[in-house]
Amino acid sequence: MEETIVVLAEVPLTEADASHLSALVDGGDAVYTVLIPEDRHTNVLGEFLHHLSLFEISEAFHGLSHRPSDDEVRVTADQALQRSLLALRNAGLKADGLTARGNAVEEMVSTVRQSGARQAVVITRPHAVADTLHRDWANRAQDQLGVPVLHLYAGSGFIGDS
Repeated sequence: MEETIVVLAEVPLTEADASHLSALVDGGDAVYTVLIPEDRHTNVLGEFLHHLSLFEISEAFHGLSHRPSDDEVRVTADQALQRSLLALRNAGLKADGLTARGNAVEEMVSTVRQSGARQAVVITRPHAVADTLHRDWANRAQDQLGVPVLHLYAGSGFIGDS
């Protein structure tokens, strides 16, 4: 029987991410449902503090002054989804997906419940402030789902603290 694994990804998935995801199902069949939020930077203050914590001063202030249009956001999310699905399929994994409008965590929780998924994974870049305060996507999803949510850092396989 195929198992559904819901993956909320902040950035397009890579070959390395596909390899880490494939390790979640030891010899079993799985379908990976990838969610790419249309607006991955809704927490402007969190992003600002993240960039400041890494001494990325120009990126911090650029994020405050430049907000992409709705069309730009939608096209970027669609492209990220297609790249992610290609990476998973090139690794021999079964994958489908969608872009999420609105709250990414709520969309993930809804998708997990509708699909009957028993595993949920969040893949993001490290976010110093949100990760430290346990307000990252994985912790928020775990609070709503009541089950562990694996938090991986994109491209690395490092596990976040959720």
